[in-house]
Amino acid sequence: MPKVSAGLLLYRSTEDGIAVLLVHPGGPFWRKRDLGAWSIPKGEAEPGEDLAAAAAREFSEELGAVPDGAFVPLGRVRQRGGKDVEAFALEADFDVSHIRSNTFEMEWPPRSGLKQAFPEVDRAEWFALPLARRKILGSQLPILDRLERACRGEPD
Repeated sequence: MPKVSAGLLLYRSTEDGIAVLLVHPGGPFWRKRDLGAWSIPKGEAEPGEDLAAAAAREFSEELGAVPDGAFVPLGRVRQRGGKDVEAFALEADFDVSHIRSNTFEMEWPPRSGLKQAFPEVDRAEWFALPLARRKILGSQLPILDRLERACRGEPD
C-alpha cells in the first residue's frame, strides 16, 4: 500500500478571482527551486487517522496556525514518488508573515558528519490560480482544478 498524506489548501476570493496558499519546502535541496516546487501544506497520516484531522494537524505543524472551518474534500492524487495525497480545501485567510514551521534534521553538507536543522516549510505565499498552476508540483495540479470547479459549483 502506498503511504497516504493529507493536505489542506486554503483559498480566498479576490477581485482577480481565487487565490490559494502554497508552501515552499525548506532545506538545501529546494532552496533555489521555484516553478514546480511549491505544494499544498501536507504530511503523512498515521495508520487509521482521519484524513481531515491529519490535514489540519499537518497545516498546524507546517504553518503554526490551527485551521478552523468546514473542509471541502478535493479527492486524492498520486505524486510522482508514489505517495497518495488526500486533499481538502478551506476558505480562510492567513497572514504568511507569521509562519512557524516544524523542523527536520539532516546531514549537511553531505558526507560531512554534521547535522543541521531546517524548517519543513521555509515560506508560504498566496497565488492567483494561473500563477499557482505554474508554481505547484505537477502532480498536485488536479487539486487546483478540483478547487476551481468546486468554487463554481460544478461537479467533479
